[in-house]
Amino acid sequence: MEKAVRKVINLRIFPDEEGKMNRSLLDVNGEMLVVSQFTLCGDCKKGTRPSFDNSAPPDIANSLYEEFAKGVNNSGIKVGTGVFGAMMDVSLINDGPVTFHISC
Repeated sequence: MEKAVRKVINLRIFPDEEGKMNRSLLDVNGEMLVVSQFTLCGDCKKGTRPSFDNSAPPDIANSLYEEFAKGVNNSGIKVGTGVFGAMMDVSLINDGPVTFHISC
């Protein structure tokens, strides 16, 4: 989990004074919202119904979710969290030209 936290908080995905993605969340004094979303593990390779066979059981997934949020918080970044397993309405403004899929 430490590797995942380090990777995410140090990704240089925010613009510098020249508009190049050269600053990390730490560099810009950013904050993070961590929301659990089990559908991230949905496998759609076969058929027309997503498979969640590769998803962790809820107790393990919740532990990982909390460990990640705690690790980010311990790095000095303010963290907001959702409620694990709850139905939530989350909205955001996707401000930027890119979306990242991060594998650690």
